[in-house]
Amino acid sequence: MRRILKLISSVFIAFSLIGCVKKEVLDDISLIEGIGFDYIDKKNILGTVVVPVYLPDQAPKNNTYSAKAEIKKSILQDIQRQTADPIVTGSLSVVLFSKTLTEKVGILPLVDPFQRDPGVGSGLYLAVVDGETKELLSGQYGVRGNATYISNLIEHNVKNEDLPKTNLQLFLADFYQEGKTPFIPQLKKIGKNKMIINGVSLLKHGKMVDSIAPEEMFFFKLLVDKYSEGMHPVKIDSGGEAAVRSIHSSHNFELTKRKPTEVKIHIKVDGIINEFTGQELTPKKVQELQQQFEKDIKKECLKLIQRFKDKQIDPIGFGHFVKTQTRNFDFNHWRENQYKDLVVKIKADVKILESGVIE
Repeated sequence: MRRILKLISSVFIAFSLIGCVKKEVLDDISLIEGIGFDYIDKKNILGTVVVPVYLPDQAPKNNTYSAKAEIKKSILQDIQRQTADPIVTGSLSVVLFSKTLTEKVGILPLVDPFQRDPGVGSGLYLAVVDGETKELLSGQYGVRGNATYISNLIEHNVKNEDLPKTNLQLFLADFYQEGKTPFIPQLKKIGKNKMIINGVSLLKHGKMVDSIAPEEMFFFKLLVDKYSEGMHPVKIDSGGEAAVRSIHSSHNFELTKRKPTEVKIHIKVDGIINEFTGQELTPKKVQELQQQFEKDIKKECLKLIQRFKDKQIDPIGFGHFVKTQTRNFDFNHWRENQYKDLVVKIKADVKILESGVIE
């Protein structure tokens, strides 16, 4: 009997607490889906939010509101005075930073409020904009709202193209993890209603210090992530170019020497030739394509790694990896001495599983 009374009491208390939760009616609030920050000067930024207005039998209308504020203060207070309904961040899917702001000020003071906001999900996408975020957010993209379009653009390129996995959670994990440099995608507006992912921005202490160009992104993803889909063209000396599609890849690291530190990266790539612009695609040609693909991977990956060492950044995470293999690891010694002398070897293993159309 006591157990039944306790259960009834618990249910009654639970329902009482539910009644205390603040309710929001969707028609009575403004749901921010995207926000962008542009550089004004060392102390001030321009913030722009995009709020979709859903209309019957029409694509959403993208309303944008902008306000100037000090970097360490929220812009939402000023924007609240421009809207008829309360602003809510629960639907926020993308946060954008202008390239100028990222290079001169950095993004950490602006990212911090989002990681502390319980209404913001860890799957939130961060991105740098080559240009002004206000201009980009003021366009009209797709039929589901600008922020949703940008979010889908990033997600699609992660799953099917050359963009490594990225979101707020992964950015913060890399930032707080010693021995790893965080990175986020870079966007650019290329027309009135068009934009493109035009690279990956690398951030040291929150500031952009380098970027991966579109033609380098394939090799960068091989080093920091894995492919479940993808495509890459391969040219051979004997004539012809193959489009290797449905690429699946994986990589693993091996610490092979201590003095000097030497790391071997094993990269495995499986793919299918869907197109070949040449004459007959013989088994010999397929073998030649595999070998050339392996050479391209080794050459381009080593080129990227040397550039990262020269700039003293580590987006691949060599420091973190060597730490996991070393007792009493000293990060100061690693940064000042060991990293610049690090020897990296690439072992690429490419397999062409099928061949298809010949042009």
